[in-house]
Amino acid sequence: MSEATKLAAEASSRDPSTGLRAVAALRRLLEQLEALQVRNARIQGWSWKTIAEQLHVSKQAVHKKHAGRRFLGRGR
Repeated sequence: MSEATKLAAEASSRDPSTGLRAVAALRRLLEQLEALQVRNARIQGWSWKTIAEQLHVSKQAVHKKHAGRRFLGRGR
């Protein structure tokens, strides 16, 4: 079983301690995955507007969250 699958199963636990720990871990994983995919999109030349549309957030929100990261391709 993959770590993400295990965490997803634990997130539905009847034990709040187990469930909340899993939710926090999933949140961290989600943030890492988002950063990875935003980086991939920027390296491939995607605009902030296009990335924002895919994430269903505003251009300003995605730019504020990710623009300061040195590893992003365009728009440094």
